[in-house]
Amino acid sequence: MQIGIDSFVDNTPDPQTGVVQDPADRIADLLEEITLADQVGLDVFGLGEHHRQEYLSSAPAVLLAAAAARTERIRLTSAVTVLSSDDPVRVFQQFATLDLISRGRAEITIGRGSFTESYPLFGFDLEHYDELFTEKLNLLLNIRASTYVRWSGKHRAPLTGQPVYPRPVQNPLPVWIGVGGTPESFARAGSLGLPLAVAIIGGEPRRFRPLIDLYREAGRRAGHSSEQLTVGVHMLGFVADTTEEAAEVFFPPYARLFNRIGRERGWSPITRAHFDAMRGPTGAMVIGDPETVAEKMRYVDEMLGGISRITLQLTAGTLPHAQAMHAVELLGTRVATAVHLPSADNVAAGAAVD
Repeated sequence: MQIGIDSFVDNTPDPQTGVVQDPADRIADLLEEITLADQVGLDVFGLGEHHRQEYLSSAPAVLLAAAAARTERIRLTSAVTVLSSDDPVRVFQQFATLDLISRGRAEITIGRGSFTESYPLFGFDLEHYDELFTEKLNLLLNIRASTYVRWSGKHRAPLTGQPVYPRPVQNPLPVWIGVGGTPESFARAGSLGLPLAVAIIGGEPRRFRPLIDLYREAGRRAGHSSEQLTVGVHMLGFVADTTEEAAEVFFPPYARLFNRIGRERGWSPITRAHFDAMRGPTGAMVIGDPETVAEKMRYVDEMLGGISRITLQLTAGTLPHAQAMHAVELLGTRVATAVHLPSADNVAAGAAVD
């Protein structure tokens, strides 16, 4: 199972001082975090696309390109690219270029977005929310499959054989579909045989098992192999030397950010009791010391019938850079090692069989 980090490059006020970090300094910190993630052996780093004041990630491909020049082996992906409000030609070109810079480490995770600001910003109507995504996904996959593209649709001018350059190192360039909780989205990803990235930010992970089973069954019915039907999950998480420290560091910026968003959406305020329940053994958060985090990852893997990747959003709200860097180090040097080792039960079972 691959282990990595996702970020939206949060730049929210410090919960204690109320001070917002200089954006250039925050991006410099991000690049240091990605560089360290590469050095400690993490598998993937993803940047989500948002067009809001509290995030600095409106252009993930640009940030990932900067990271590509500083790293050697870590895979670099969007998490997600809001394809519905973008141009698939430009998305492909940007990530093909990233693939060239990184010498074959780029991926695209596409979705419809958890926020809607990009739609009016780029001149799209939310009434066409799903139609835009379906049409543009079809175009992106056509571009990926062929240099010379013939395609027509409703929301973009047709392509009549024009070439799309550059072409990436990887053939095909990996494209994942990011999903929340809509059954139709899971089934569509399966029918296309595309890897699935599941965002689990609430509820219990086991509740997503029927949807993942739906994805796998749709893929099998469409004739795709089990190797194609890859599942990754994105979860909120943090790791520190002790579980108590991890909770105390993560909760204040998390509560401040999600309460701000909640006021816009009519959610109930985040309480410490709710947070503590979410970080419990069966909850949606992966927060604790390295052993606790590794055990939670193994639990999620078991509940979902085997996953190939888990990425943690370490900064839900801005954290002090030193604490974020320490979390990255622990995730690579202790959590990943523990997750990749067989459990004591499995070792014992293997010895008994021998």
